Amino acid sequence: MECVLLRHGIAAEGNEWQGPDGDRPLTERGVKRVEQAAAGLNRLDVLPTHVLSSPLARAIETAKIVHSALSVRSAIEIIDELLPDAPPNRLLSILRKLPPESCVLCIGHEPQLGMAATVLLSGRVSASFPLKKAGACLIDLSIPAKPVRGILRWWLTPGQLRAMGKGHKL
Repeated sequence: MECVLLRHGIAAEGNEWQGPDGDRPLTERGVKRVEQAAAGLNRLDVLPTHVLSSPLARAIETAKIVHSALSVRSAIEIIDELLPDAPPNRLLSILRKLPPESCVLCIGHEPQLGMAATVLLSGRVSASFPLKKAGACLIDLSIPAKPVRGILRWWLTPGQLRAMGKGHKL
């Protein structure tokens, strides 16, 4: 199973946003950068069979952009296991339910995504490897998905994904 962890794009700043934090949308720049990052994922031949998103607006908006850009056939599934404060092991319970041949794209937040990656790779919860906004990583998972059994295939910054989307070599 392949698991792509993607952090949402640039969103309105909390101190500039008048509504609830969960409703903060992507900025125009955030939308454009997510579109460019999605083009990079496309060049990497990321072919998700499942798209999972946090229920927060900025993650759902990111998921919709990437879902469309990668022509994913399945619907976006909104799950609380990708909220910023969700324990990373809760995501594992979702991943274990998916078919072995799945490529799952998880769109969420920090610190949760970085901690989920460290659990998959090392078995320990750590915030040592945060993803930047619109940055992503690909982890190959054993079946069933278990801590420590993940193999990191790539970890790319938003700038690297955008450059790939524009056809530049890294």
